[in-house]
Amino acid sequence: MENYGASNIKVLKGLEAVRKRPGMYIGDTGHRGLHHLVYEVIDNSIDEAMAGHCNTINVTLTKNGTCKVSDNGRGIPTDMHPGEGMSAATVVLTILHAGGKFDKDTYKVSGGLHGVGVSVVNALSSDLKMTIHRNCEIFEQDFKKGIPQEILKVIGTTKKTGTTIEFSPDPSIFTETIIFEYEYLARRFKELAYLNPFITINFKDERTNISQTYHFEGGIAQYVNDLNKKQEVAKVFEFSSKIEDIEFDIALMYNDTYDEKVYSFVNNIRTPNGGTHEAGFRAGLTRVISNYNAQNGAAKEKDTKISGEDTSEGLIAVVSVRVPEPQFEGQTKGKLGNTYVRPLVQKSTYELLSKYFEENPIEAKAIVAKSLMAARGREAAKKARELTRRKDSMSVGTLPGKLADCQSKDASICELYLVEGDSAGGSAKMGRDRVFQAILPLKGKILNVEKARLDKILKSEEITNMITAMGCGIGEEYNEDKLRYHKIIIMTDADVDGSHIQTLLLTFFFRHFRSVIEKGYLYLAQPPLYRYKKGKKEIYFKDDRQMNDFLIENGIESLEEQSVGHNDLVSYFKMVDHYRGSLEALERRYALVDLIRHFIENPDLIGLDIKSMYEKVEQFLTQNGNNILTKSITGESIHIFVQTKDGMEE
Repeated sequence: MENYGASNIKVLKGLEAVRKRPGMYIGDTGHRGLHHLVYEVIDNSIDEAMAGHCNTINVTLTKNGTCKVSDNGRGIPTDMHPGEGMSAATVVLTILHAGGKFDKDTYKVSGGLHGVGVSVVNALSSDLKMTIHRNCEIFEQDFKKGIPQEILKVIGTTKKTGTTIEFSPDPSIFTETIIFEYEYLARRFKELAYLNPFITINFKDERTNISQTYHFEGGIAQYVNDLNKKQEVAKVFEFSSKIEDIEFDIALMYNDTYDEKVYSFVNNIRTPNGGTHEAGFRAGLTRVISNYNAQNGAAKEKDTKISGEDTSEGLIAVVSVRVPEPQFEGQTKGKLGNTYVRPLVQKSTYELLSKYFEENPIEAKAIVAKSLMAARGREAAKKARELTRRKDSMSVGTLPGKLADCQSKDASICELYLVEGDSAGGSAKMGRDRVFQAILPLKGKILNVEKARLDKILKSEEITNMITAMGCGIGEEYNEDKLRYHKIIIMTDADVDGSHIQTLLLTFFFRHFRSVIEKGYLYLAQPPLYRYKKGKKEIYFKDDRQMNDFLIENGIESLEEQSVGHNDLVSYFKMVDHYRGSLEALERRYALVDLIRHFIENPDLIGLDIKSMYEKVEQFLTQNGNNILTKSITGESIHIFVQTKDGMEE
C-alpha cells in the first residue's frame, strides 16, 4: 500500500491549472472548445467597443493555422502593474481573473468565458503573440503554452491604437482537431455584429481566400427581420430599457408559422438554454397579450385562457441583456441564473409592450388573434388526447352509445359501417354479422371540416363518436396501430342527401385520416337501384347502365330481324344523329335536359291535353328533387320556373 501524505498534495500555480483541467474553463477540448478560444479573444475587443473605444475588429485565419484578432481600441495597458512586478499586459495574459472586466469602473459589463478571458487562451496555445499599439509605441511579447518567452518590449512607433492577439491552439490539448472552421466562426461573428450595431467585423480566411464584413446598423431589429422567412403577422417591434444596473434590448415579431425562434444573449454570449432574462420576457409578453384580449377582444373570446405556449407560436424574438456580474448555470454559459433579472425584464416588457399595443391596435389585434388561434388549437389537441386516453380502447363502456360494436378484436377483419340515421342503423344491425361487423348511425349531415378549426370539429358529437369508435385518435395524437377497424364503409342512402353526407365524410377522412384512405381502409357502399327476379333467380343492378346492358344482352334471343331498304336506313341514321345533336345542344343550355329526354323517349305522352301534360311534368320534376316556383298554363303552352340543384331554370 502506497503512503499518502503531504507530498501527494499538488498545488497548481499560474496557468498550470488551466492546462491540467481545460474542460473546467472552456467546456471541452473538442471542436466547440477550440472555437471558444477565438470567442474569448474577440470578447475582449467587444468589451472595448461596448465601452465606446473601438469600432472595428479584424479576424484572420492564417495559412499556417493560427488565428489573429486585432481591434482599434485603446490597447491593453503596458505600464507596470503595482502588485505583480510586471507589465499590466503580461499580467492579463498570465494570471487568471486579471483584467479590466473585474473593475466595474473600467467595463460596466463584460463577456468572456467565466471571467477568465484571454489568459485561458494563452494557457491552451502552443504559441501566442501579443502586439499592442498604445501611447505612440508598438509593444510585443511572445508566449509558449502560457509562459512568457521575453518581457514586453517596444519594437517601433505608431499613430494607431489597438491590440492584436495571434495564437496557435496546442495540439497536445486539442487532440481532436486544431483546424478552425470558417462557417462556424462566421455565424458567431454575424451574431455579434447584430447585437452591436456600432461595430464592424472583418473576417478573412487566408486558406481559402474567403472574406466577409459584418455590420448591421439595424441591430437586433434587423436580426429579427432576417430570421423571418415567412409571411409576417405583425411587423418588428424593438424596445430598450435600463433598470438598476442591467440594460436590455428586445426585438420581436410574429409570422404565420407554428414555430418559434427566440434567441437570448447575456453580455453578447448566446444562452441556448435561456434563463431568467428569457423567462422574464416570455412572462411579460404573455401577460400583455392576455390582458389586451380580456379588455379588447370579442365577447366570445374574452374568457379564453392564453398560455405562454400560445404566445410562442410564430414568435421571432431576440433578447439581449447586459448584466454586470452574470451567473451562469453550466460550464459553457448555457443558461442565465441571476434571479433578480427575471422580474426586471418582465416588468419592462409588460410596460413597454402594453404601450406599443395601445398605440398600434392593428398590430396588437393581429398578435392576439394569432395567440387565440394557438389557444384553440391547444384546447383541440387536449380534447383529442382525451379521446385517445382510454383505459382500454376496446372497452364497451368508453365507446359511443349508438355504436353496435362487433365481437372480434382483430382489426384486420373488423368492419365499421357508417349509416345515415337510426332507421338505417336498425336495418343494418338486423342484417349484419355481429362477429366482425359494427354499425354506427350518424345523425344528419356532419360538419364540413374543409375550413373548420380542429377545436370546432371536436365539438361535433357525430365526429367525436366516429373518432372514439375508430380508437386511433386525431391530429398529433393519431396512432394508426390503434385503429380498430381495417374496413370502414360509408353506407348512406342513394339520394341527394346521401351523396352530400358521403362527400362530407370523405372530406373528413381526407383532411384528418388520409392514411386510412392511403392504406385502403375506406370504402363506399353502393346499394343497387334495380332488382331482376325470374323464378328463384335474383339479380341486382347498380344503375341504369347495368340494367340496360342486361336487358340488351338477354333480349337478343327474342330479337326479330327485319330488312330495310338502303334509303330507309340512311333516313334512320340521320334521324338518330339529329336526335343526339339536339340532346347535346339542350344539355349545354338547360339543366332540365332530363325532362326533355323524358318527353322524347316516352311516346305515350304524345297527344295529351295541356292539363294532363302539366301533371306529367310536375310528377317528373318532383320525383327528381326539383321545386316548381311559379307556373302559367294556357290552352296551348306551359310556362314554369323551376328551382334545380344548379340554379333556377325557366
